[in-house]
Amino acid sequence: MAAKKEQGKGGGRRGKDEGKSAVAQAEVVSTAEIETPRFSIKYTQEVIPALTKQFSYKNPMQVPRLEKIVVNMGLGAAVANPKIIDAAVEELRAITGQKPVVTRAKKAIATFKLRAGLPIGAMVTLRGPRMWEFADRLISISLPRVRDFRGVSRKAFDGKGNYTLGLKEQIIFPEINYDRIDVIKGLNISFVTTAKTDEEGRALLQHLGMPFRSA
Repeated sequence: MAAKKEQGKGGGRRGKDEGKSAVAQAEVVSTAEIETPRFSIKYTQEVIPALTKQFSYKNPMQVPRLEKIVVNMGLGAAVANPKIIDAAVEELRAITGQKPVVTRAKKAIATFKLRAGLPIGAMVTLRGPRMWEFADRLISISLPRVRDFRGVSRKAFDGKGNYTLGLKEQIIFPEINYDRIDVIKGLNISFVTTAKTDEEGRALLQHLGMPFRSA
């Protein structure tokens, strides 16, 4: 009887160990199934070597990288029509795949009937895989859909290697259902980089495929 009890205990331990092993294997499989974004691979395999050669970096840590992308919709019309905010939130969610944050007025401006704390826009901050995926879709699919597109401005840098792109219409994104649009909304997309100069920031985005105008 004692032997059977010991055997039972051992069997229980083996069962637990096997259970843990199965869970570990499942985690490995689920991790392996997560694909690395195409632009993340492009940055590692193509952009880093190109920037290192162009600027003669001696340390890999000197190579500029894309830190985050901020997508922002400023909606002054929301003062008179608050429902515009709800539509903007849903549209930004569809475009970025992430829940937006509603931005609110910090100060009251009587001329515009604006009160402090009133919703006036929505924004999303993208990092990691979602950042790379958004950059890929923006550059590869959405920008070419702009009517009479001839490239984006080379001058919209802030002096520190960060770039802000202004778009007049959210409908260039294929995730937006045109039939459900009530108001055409513009948005700003800011690329925050670790570059120290505009020249380095421009080179980073250009190697990623940003279609800058020649002049």
